[in-house]
Amino acid sequence: MKLLSIIVKSLKEQWRSFWILLLTLSMGPFFMFVYYLILESSKPHYDVAIINNDKGYITDSESINKGEEYILFFTSSVKDSVNMPFSIKKSSSRSDGLADLKNKKSDAFIIIPEDFSKQLIEHKNSESTGSVEIQFFGDLTSVNYLLSALWANETLNSFIKKSIGSGDFIRISETGIGSSSKISDFDLIVPGILIVSVIMLMFTATIAFVSEVENKTILRLKLSRITTFEFIAGITVVQLIVGIISILLTLITAAFLGFEFQGSAAVFILIAVLTSLSIIAFSLIIAALTKTANEVLVVGNFPLFLFMFFTGAAFPFRSEGLFNLFDYPVSLQGLMSPTHAISALNKIIIMQMKLSDIIPEILALIILTIIYFFIGMILFRKNHMQLK
Repeated sequence: MKLLSIIVKSLKEQWRSFWILLLTLSMGPFFMFVYYLILESSKPHYDVAIINNDKGYITDSESINKGEEYILFFTSSVKDSVNMPFSIKKSSSRSDGLADLKNKKSDAFIIIPEDFSKQLIEHKNSESTGSVEIQFFGDLTSVNYLLSALWANETLNSFIKKSIGSGDFIRISETGIGSSSKISDFDLIVPGILIVSVIMLMFTATIAFVSEVENKTILRLKLSRITTFEFIAGITVVQLIVGIISILLTLITAAFLGFEFQGSAAVFILIAVLTSLSIIAFSLIIAALTKTANEVLVVGNFPLFLFMFFTGAAFPFRSEGLFNLFDYPVSLQGLMSPTHAISALNKIIIMQMKLSDIIPEILALIILTIIYFFIGMILFRKNHMQLK
């Protein structure tokens, strides 16, 4: 009987620790579901952009353009290969091709020279022994570029061998966009870790809101007729300062360890401010659903895991967009603000891009922050700020 009493008492105590029980039981199914969604939306796909500058070669009987023939050969080889996730598209100009690379709309960019047909035919007729240069552009730190360039190079060699019987005719010139050609492995992880330092605001900001509820001091605030907006704005200002200090300390540490910041300081601060505000806004939602600091430490693990591991913050992560909104890809991970912050930092630090190039990310951060704050303020006011 005593054993039964202990079991019943333990069950009741476990039920009182509802959030801990929920975390324990739901963590496995939760991550199973999340990984399934992420993997379904991130099946590998590689986009190769090609600009054909080949002017062709006119013989007595016909006009030949080996550049066009290569593009058709590349396209057909992809279609003939089983489960080969490649897409080939033509670019209208060099600037458009490079812009698509920087905006992740393509993984590799190939330029076929003007004399490609002429050199190829003369080489076949033994009228030339020289080689022709094919230019490859891409982010040299990206696995997607490496695979795209490897496949493009293989099909190019196959096409040349089919045309003239030898693959020694071409010479590949590889150019990295931005600073990708000289960046180190450590430099690659810096943007993500900078955002991780801001994500950690999720605990300090949430506890700052909830501590007023837990300590009952929010009663005095409610009796003083303070508005929900004033209460939230006051805490937000302090937490924003904490977030800026945190990301600057992280950047200083990276610089001390050898990282060279080459982007715009003003744009960096703008991204830091918007990201901090978005995390504070999301923290408000967590605070509205909890009443104690212990509950925050339990409940906060769910979004913390998501924000750290499924946005590219803790390690590189990329998923394909489910659809495009004004030519900007929207994905499941795009519902989390750090995704856009990391993308923006990569563009200004790695790709050496300007403010105008990260407008989509800036707008996404602003929109998500407004949505987070709107939901958080409604819930917090309903659960904690009403006089009863």
